Amino acid sequence: MSQLLPTPIDLPQAVELAPLGVRVDRRRRRFVPGWLRLLLGNPKGRIGILMIVGMVVLGLIAPLLASRSSAVDFSLLDARQAPSWHHLFGTTDQGVDVFAQVVWGARRSLLLGAAAGALATVIATILGVFAAYVGGIVDDLVNLVTNVFFVIPTIPLLIDITAFLHTRGMLVMILVIAATLWAFEARILRAQALTLKNRDFIAASRVAGESTRRIVFGELMPNMVSRIAAAFVLVFYVAILVDAGLEFLGLGAMDKPSWGVALYWATVNSSMLQGEWWSFVFPGLAIGVTVLALTLILAGIDEVSNPRLRATRVRRHLARRALGRAV
Repeated sequence: MSQLLPTPIDLPQAVELAPLGVRVDRRRRRFVPGWLRLLLGNPKGRIGILMIVGMVVLGLIAPLLASRSSAVDFSLLDARQAPSWHHLFGTTDQGVDVFAQVVWGARRSLLLGAAAGALATVIATILGVFAAYVGGIVDDLVNLVTNVFFVIPTIPLLIDITAFLHTRGMLVMILVIAATLWAFEARILRAQALTLKNRDFIAASRVAGESTRRIVFGELMPNMVSRIAAAFVLVFYVAILVDAGLEFLGLGAMDKPSWGVALYWATVNSSMLQGEWWSFVFPGLAIGVTVLALTLILAGIDEVSNPRLRATRVRRHLARRALGRAV
């Protein structure tokens, strides 16, 4: 009878007998979160991440690609030059290098969008989830504050602030954008938290005597990671668009290199009418590529967090494979 039983194998020996690919895969899964693996496995999310990483790297290595002075200083000797090996994206009417504007503008735009998105997401997550779980008068007060901020228009408020304040720095825009955009995400996160607060694992935590803070931050929020990440990405690209729009109107810091400032000078100097398309196209293309990357990431997060969309994508993939085999 003992001969029919399999020989016991201890854990170290089992690991040694395991294929190398399995060990590498387990080690990789230990360091990479599950939601990130799903997002990287999604075509839209993977393309969006690669694009935004490329823009971040472009901003980080900006000092190695172009000097900051060439992005802000006027040089009439190099004015109105078309794209060439000496000036990859050409120069403006004032002789400012457009390539330097794009790479140095990536730093400011991405930093502003990430900071505003992070601040708005933190405020929305804490207030929305906490209000949904506690309920009662706390929920009513948070809803009242959310409704007040929800109706405040972001761009007119920023126009008023930048018109009356002497400073038009990045910190002011980050605070105002975060203060006006957190309410929309707080309402969405509150609605999702209301659907989770009555689940069995929350009831089990209450029975176990867990504190409110432990349940909110240890149970509710980890199950809302995909929605919180989507909130951050949404505020991220909205902040980039709002900042570029204000600078395009001439309400930004005109002495700092950015994509919006480049578009402002291109419009003021009527670059397109004079045939100098490069002054307008390349900064606009940088904004478009960044927003497209963030939109793809947002679509990838939506598909990863929504089982119905994920199942639809799998069925389409299987249908394509079956069609390919039939052909």
